[in-house]
Amino acid sequence: MDKISRFLKSHLNHQSSAYTSGAHTPMPAIPTNTPFPTSTDLYRHRKQRGVNLGSWFVLERWIAESPFRSAASPAQSDLDVARGADAKAVLEHHWDTWISESDWAWIVERGINTVRIPIGYYHLCGADSSVLQGTDFADLGHVFAGAWTRITNAIATANRYGLGVLIDLHAAPGKQNADSHSGTSLDPTFFANPHNMRHTTHILSVLLLHLTAFTHSQNPPLPNLVGIELLNEPQPQSRHHALQRWYVDTFRAMRTIDPAIPLYIGDVWMTDQYTDFLSGAAVDFVVLDHHLYRCFTPEDSSTPVTEHARALTDPNAWAPQMFARVSQKLQGAGCGLVVGEWSGGLNPGSLHGVDEDQGRRDYLHAQLQLYDRWCAGWFFWTYKKESGDKGWSFRDAVGAGVFPAWVGMRANNSVKDDPMRVNRRDSARDKALGEHTSFWSQYPGNYEHWRFSEGFLRGWEDAWIFFAQASQQYATSVPELGFKGPWAKRRAQDHAATKGNANLWEFEHGLAQGVDAARADFAEVYC
Repeated sequence: MDKISRFLKSHLNHQSSAYTSGAHTPMPAIPTNTPFPTSTDLYRHRKQRGVNLGSWFVLERWIAESPFRSAASPAQSDLDVARGADAKAVLEHHWDTWISESDWAWIVERGINTVRIPIGYYHLCGADSSVLQGTDFADLGHVFAGAWTRITNAIATANRYGLGVLIDLHAAPGKQNADSHSGTSLDPTFFANPHNMRHTTHILSVLLLHLTAFTHSQNPPLPNLVGIELLNEPQPQSRHHALQRWYVDTFRAMRTIDPAIPLYIGDVWMTDQYTDFLSGAAVDFVVLDHHLYRCFTPEDSSTPVTEHARALTDPNAWAPQMFARVSQKLQGAGCGLVVGEWSGGLNPGSLHGVDEDQGRRDYLHAQLQLYDRWCAGWFFWTYKKESGDKGWSFRDAVGAGVFPAWVGMRANNSVKDDPMRVNRRDSARDKALGEHTSFWSQYPGNYEHWRFSEGFLRGWEDAWIFFAQASQQYATSVPELGFKGPWAKRRAQDHAATKGNANLWEFEHGLAQGVDAARADFAEVYC
């Protein structure tokens, strides 16, 4: 532990001095001189079908009422609970009972392979008290000191079940949005006070350093930390340039600690604009998080559920067009798209005159189809509520039959190689190569279509690296390569090291098509 403490102190001192001096270092690249893929790579690149463990650490009264019974007025946020009676005991009891061993088992028995855990910056004070300095929680370290060990225990427990963990900073100093789930019931000042933004970069550095130290100190090291979300649902109003500049500065700070950690950012419901931002930022493995709800606006309330579902399934409608457009652009940039929050929540007006369960079932099915088609992952909001709710509680939705009892591929046959697989692979490659060659023959240029062929074969075999993990997992769905953009960039670097940099796009296009073809073949033969 002394070695880990010295490591943390050294890195935090370096981060602090570099940031306060205004130093800007080049964006570190993901190293290519390490073995690939490791078990960590497989966790981070697989398609994530997940659920949010909402109101475990960052409390929301509409989800979990009990912790608010002794909260200070207005009794809507973590700060209100922390200032209430017996706050330490109330919170620790909630942390120890909201998610139990039986919950982890239930989650994987539905095919879910990843969880998103929202936390506040104050939950880190047990690891480093500096996160509280100058904040609304400065005098409340004793209340939250026990949270950190419970967060790390959650990662270790999830690993035992084959579950990945995405840690989401849901509450930042000064509040990044106006909602009480950002830590306080006060007005937001995150963007108005530059200190809050600088301090949040420090907090995220602390988080990554301690997560890295924890996962690497276990025997064996834990591979299941799939990423860190920098900031949940920021609302910059007119300060988008400030937010994007902060994203880049924070990318840089995080990459000096761990060049390979996937970093997730919110799209501020401006998905095209933030896709363009990432495409031009020259970053490795950054994931754009879009949240989709259809129940909060007057227009949503007056729209029938059948129309909500149609708007998500019609390929000519706005949402499918947007998902197709941005997912392909992000993939080409070595990034990815996820829907970090979504639900079956609907306004009663949308369900008027229809069978409620069937309407909700169709709406949820439409969302699953869309996200599985275009996204590298998704996370339902939320795992459970104290009161029953088929729209927002994953447990209740599954129990009522409006959400599928299983998600993802489930192999009916033993997942093993067979003598005909290579023949099917080569046949699929020949067909894809012919179509690729025919298309580009319309446009004169200097092509190297053999790179497409090599990429296709690489993609097919890489897809099988994931499929082969199925028999080794606890009970989750068959693993699939979901983050094709970051994976293709890494494979292209290796390809270029021996065969040159020309026309790498053909190798990457071939790899993506090889992954898709292998997935279709696997589903037909084994599922």
